[in-house]
Amino acid sequence: MVQFHEHIISDLLEEEPNSKNNGGLVILSSGLALHKLISSLLTLHSSSQGTLLILNSNPSQRSSIIQSLELQNFSNLPLEITSELSQNHRHSLYTSSSAFFITSRILIVDLLNSKVPTSLIAGIIILNAHNLTETCTESFIVRIFRGLNKVAYVRAFSDKPNGMVSGFGKTQRIMKCLFMRKLHLWPRFQVYVSQDLEKDPPVVIDVRVGMSGYMKGIQKAVIEAMDACLKELKKSNKVDVDDLTVENSLFKSFDEIVRRQLDPIWHVLGKKTKQLVMDLKTLRKLLDYLVRYDAVTYLKYLDTLRVSEGVRSIWIFADSSHKIFEFAKKRVYRLVQANGEKLTVPNKSVGNKKKKAKEDNSNEKEETNTTSGVVIEEVLEEAPKWKVLREILEEIEEERQKQAMPQEGKDITDYADDDNGIVLVACKDERSCMQLEDFVTKGARQVMRDEWEKYLRDKTGLHGLQARQGKKPRNPKGVGILDGKVPVMSRENVGASSVSKLEHDALLAAASCIKNLSKDETVAIGDDPQPQGGSKGRGKGKGKGKSKESQGNTKVSPSKEISTRITRKRKSTMSNVDNESGRSESNTVDSEVSREETEKSGTVNKGALRIHEEEVNAAEFAHVKPLPIVHFFALDSDQHILDILKPTRIIVYHPDMTFVREVEVYKAENPLMKLKIYFLFYEDSTEVQKFEASIRRENSAFESLIRQKSLMMFPLDQDGHCVGPTTSIEPQGLTSQNSLTRKAGGRKEAEKVMQVIVDMREFMSSLPNVLHQKGLQIIPVTLDVGDYVLSPLICVERKSISDLFQSFASGRLYTQVETMVRYYRMPVLLIEFSQDKSFSFQSASDIGDDVTPTSIISKLSLLVMHFPRLRLVWSRNLYATAEIFASLKSNQDEPDLEKAMRVGVPSEEGIIADDVRAETYNTSAVEFLRRLPGVTDSNYRALIDGCKSLAELALLPIDKLAELMGGQKAARTLRDFLDAKFPTMP
Repeated sequence: MVQFHEHIISDLLEEEPNSKNNGGLVILSSGLALHKLISSLLTLHSSSQGTLLILNSNPSQRSSIIQSLELQNFSNLPLEITSELSQNHRHSLYTSSSAFFITSRILIVDLLNSKVPTSLIAGIIILNAHNLTETCTESFIVRIFRGLNKVAYVRAFSDKPNGMVSGFGKTQRIMKCLFMRKLHLWPRFQVYVSQDLEKDPPVVIDVRVGMSGYMKGIQKAVIEAMDACLKELKKSNKVDVDDLTVENSLFKSFDEIVRRQLDPIWHVLGKKTKQLVMDLKTLRKLLDYLVRYDAVTYLKYLDTLRVSEGVRSIWIFADSSHKIFEFAKKRVYRLVQANGEKLTVPNKSVGNKKKKAKEDNSNEKEETNTTSGVVIEEVLEEAPKWKVLREILEEIEEERQKQAMPQEGKDITDYADDDNGIVLVACKDERSCMQLEDFVTKGARQVMRDEWEKYLRDKTGLHGLQARQGKKPRNPKGVGILDGKVPVMSRENVGASSVSKLEHDALLAAASCIKNLSKDETVAIGDDPQPQGGSKGRGKGKGKGKSKESQGNTKVSPSKEISTRITRKRKSTMSNVDNESGRSESNTVDSEVSREETEKSGTVNKGALRIHEEEVNAAEFAHVKPLPIVHFFALDSDQHILDILKPTRIIVYHPDMTFVREVEVYKAENPLMKLKIYFLFYEDSTEVQKFEASIRRENSAFESLIRQKSLMMFPLDQDGHCVGPTTSIEPQGLTSQNSLTRKAGGRKEAEKVMQVIVDMREFMSSLPNVLHQKGLQIIPVTLDVGDYVLSPLICVERKSISDLFQSFASGRLYTQVETMVRYYRMPVLLIEFSQDKSFSFQSASDIGDDVTPTSIISKLSLLVMHFPRLRLVWSRNLYATAEIFASLKSNQDEPDLEKAMRVGVPSEEGIIADDVRAETYNTSAVEFLRRLPGVTDSNYRALIDGCKSLAELALLPIDKLAELMGGQKAARTLRDFLDAKFPTMP
C-alpha cells in the first residue's frame, strides 16, 4: 500500500465511531489505485464490527478488489449477494458480520420489507459516487438506513473528479442526499501524493513519431470541418459559447455537455442544429480513429459514414470534407491507367481554345489511353508507429542481452534481478492489441495485405448482394469486370462521375483478381519474405529512410508528473514525412504521388490489380533481431495487471492519463524496481493535445472542488425527509384539511398512512425514492398487472418516453393495458418525462394531420379508442408524479396487498380471481366470436347481448343476425361461414 493511501484511511478512521453522520466523500485523481484503497479498508474490517455492504460497484471493480485482496493473502474475500438467493439466505448473510457486494435494488427491497438487521450493519461503502443523484436508489437506501441506524458509517468514493463538477453544486447535493458533512479531496498535486509518486520516479522516454503527409492532411481537414460545425452551432445562440472549443470537442464528455444544454429546448430546435450535435460526435471519432487504426480500416469506416450519413450530415458538405475521403483513399490505393500514367479529371473551366490546343498536342496519347484499362495500384500506407514500436522492442532485447553478460568493473549483482523479460504494450482497445500482435508476429506488410484483402472481399460481397436484389449487370457474364479488365474512356471524356464509376469497377475487378489468385501465388506476390522482418520489407511508395535520433533535443514528458530521465525525439521512417521543410501539405502529397508514379521497378501488373514488390536482399534478412516477450493490454478493459505481470518495460502505445497514474503507483509500490516507460506520441497531433488537456481538465476540476468545499453549508440535523423542488402538497396537509375541530373537543385525528404497492422491477427507476420522500409508504412486491397499485380500483402502468416507444413497437403495451382494463376499474397509463429534458412529446415539425402507422400520436389515439376506460396521465417529472399519486389517493381506500399480488395469477384450478370480464362473460367464447367473419369491434357486443351462447348464435336466422350486426352484408358473411359444408376427400 502506498503511503498516501494510509493518510486517506487515517483521515476516515479519525472520526468518532459512535457519532452521528460519521463518514464522508472521498474524491481521488483518476488512476490512483482506488481498488487498492478499498481492499485496504476491507482488510481493516473485523467481524466484531458487523456486516459491511459495498454498493454501486461494476464487475471490473469487483474483480480488481478481489484480486488485490488475493495478492495480500486475505482469506475472507467478499461475496456477492444476488437476486438468485432466497430471502432467508440473504438474511443469514446479513448477520454473518462479513463484507458483501450487493446491488442497490436488492438492498432497498430488503430494507423496505424489514429483512435487513440494520443494527448488525457496521457501515456502507458506495463506489462511483460521481454517478449518484438526489433521487437515486443509493440515496433512498441511506435515508432509510440512517433512520434505523444512526451510528453506522457511510463512505462514498469516486476517482472521476470531472464527473463531480458537472452541473451546479453537484458535489454538495450528493453529500446532502447521503447525509455526509466531510469532503476528502486527494488530487495528484496534493503534497502527500506528489511526494510518494515523485520520490523515485521511473525512467521515461518520450518518443515523438511524425505523421505521414496524408495523415496530416486528414487531421487538418477534420479540424477545419469541426471548427465550421462549432461556428454554425454558435450562431444558434442556444449554447454556452465558452465551452464550444475544438479542445473540448476532443473528449466524449463534450457531447454530453452540449446535449445537456440543449435538452430543455430540444423540441424547438431545427433539424440543422440537431444534426450539428451529431456531426461533432462523428468528427471526434474520426480524429480518434485516425491515430488508432490502420489506413484500410479507416477507409472502411469512412465508406460506412458515406452510406449511413451521406444524405443528412452537414460536415460532408464542408469545403474540407472532400480532402478527408481523398487522402484516406490515397493512403490505401491509387487509380491509374495500365500504362502507368496518372488518371486525372480535367478542369471544366478550361476554355475551348485551350481544349483544342491540348487535343492537337495529345492526339496520339489519347488513342493509347482509349484502348488502355484502369488498374488499382496498391499503396497500403503503414502506421508510422509500427516501425518505431518494433525498433523499441529490438532495443529492449539488446539492452537485456547486454545486461545478461557481465562487464569488467561491475559485479553481477549490479544488474536488475527482478526483470522477468515481459514487455507490456498498452493500447486503447482490444482490436488494436490484436492487430499489433499480428504485426509483431507476421510483419507490417502482411497485416496490411490481410486488411486490404478483407476490404476488397467486402466490396465483392456488397456488389453480389446488390445483384441478388435485382440489379442487372451491364456487361454479360464473363466479360469486363469479372475478367479483371476495366475499359477506360478518353481523358477528355472522363468526368467526376465517370471517374467514380471507373473506380468502383476497378475495385470490383481488383477483388475478382484477389479471389481468383491461388493461395501459393498470393504468398509469392504479397507476403513478406520473412515475417520477422516486416518493418524492413516495404512496398513502393513508402520510402526507405532510416530512423533519426536527435540526442541534443530534449523534451519534457507531456504528463509533467513523471520525472524525465531520458528524453529522445524520433522521426518517422516514412520518406513522405518531411517535417523540416517549409513546403505546404499539398505539395508534399503531390510530390509523393509523382515519386510513386516514376518508380516502376518491382511492380507487377496482374489484370486490374498492381501489387507492389521489392527486390529483397537475402543477406538483409539473414540477421533478424530477436524480440522480447510482449504482452498487449487493452486500456478499455479496466483491468489492473501491473501487479500480476510485474513488467519492467512498459510501452504506452496510446497515451492515457489514468494508465500513467497507475504506472506511477506501481513504481511507488516497487521502489527498487528499475522501470522504464516509453511514450509513443504522434508529433503535432490531436493525440498530444488531448492527453495534455485531460490533465488540465482534472486540475481545474479539483480547483473547483476546493472552492466549493470552502463554501459548502449543510443543515445541523437531517431527519431524512428532504423533499424535492415541488412540495406544494404534503400528505399531512390532505388529512388536516378535512379535520373538524368540533369533533372530540378539538382533538386531532390520527393521520392515515398512505400506502403504495410497487412492483419490484420499478426500483430500477427513481420514482419509489421520490414517493418515499413525499411521505408515502412503499410496499415492494412482484406484480403481474401494472407497476403501481394506488387503491383497490386504481392501477398505474408507468412509461418513460423511450420505454413508451419501445412498448408500442413490440406490442407489449397493448397486452399490459388489456390486463389492467380486465382487473381494475380505473386503469391509468402514466407517461413521465425527464427532469432535465423538455416537456414536449414531439417536435412541432413532426406532428402531422394524417393518421399514420409510424406516428406515436396515432398509436396513442388508437389505444384510447380501443380501451375507452383507459386514462392517460402526463407528468412533468418525478416530483410531479408524486403529487399526482397523492392527489389520486386522497379519497380512495388503501390497496389490499394480498389481493394485488393475486391479480392475474391463476390458482391451482386455473381460475383467476377478480377477473371482471370472466365474471360476466365467457372470455374464451368472446375471443372466438371476435374472430368470426363479419364480426367487428362495433357489433360483437350486440351479438353477445342478443344470444346467450355460440350454439344459439349458430341457429339465429339471417334477419335476426342483420338486426344485431347492423347490416345485411355482415350477417350474410357470418351465415355463409356457419352454413358452409366441411370439404371431404373424394
